[in-house]
Amino acid sequence: MSIEKIVEQALQDGYLTPAMEAEVGRICDNASELSIEEYMALDRLMGALLTGEVVAVPRKQFINVMEELVLTEAIARVAEIEATSESSLDVGDIAAYALNRLPPLYATTEEGASFQRQTAQAQLQDLISQQVSEAINRYLDRPNFFPERQALGKNTGNEVVRQVSALLQTYAPNFEQKL
Repeated sequence: MSIEKIVEQALQDGYLTPAMEAEVGRICDNASELSIEEYMALDRLMGALLTGEVVAVPRKQFINVMEELVLTEAIARVAEIEATSESSLDVGDIAAYALNRLPPLYATTEEGASFQRQTAQAQLQDLISQQVSEAINRYLDRPNFFPERQALGKNTGNEVVRQVSALLQTYAPNFEQKL
């Protein structure tokens, strides 16, 4: 999709989604030079964002508490296994496998997240442990079909800096950088 099409869609919908924002960033990062039309589209988008004609949807207005519960369990179990054997396990693969077999627990507030955590720990902890165990067993038994596969989020140093900067802007919007 082109920058012009993304801007056109954002103007039509009134929203710039995180996926649209990421695609514009990807195009800008990969282009050696933008065309006049692309610059004009970006300028139009910036103006629409400033006037409120287009609203940027925040990256996350909600969290899936199950992710943190599964990740905590997976990290603890993987650490035990790696400390007592020569095995090296990928926590991300294990967490993804288990999460695909567990119900999501979404929350939009800290109170909601706390409620979801308490409920899950009381009612779903055994199921979480069972799914993480199954994920570890599957991971250890899997054939190495695609050793060249590239994990999500494995980017260049510049991309990591950009992501950290975006996170800081999201969570600390009033922070002023000292030069």
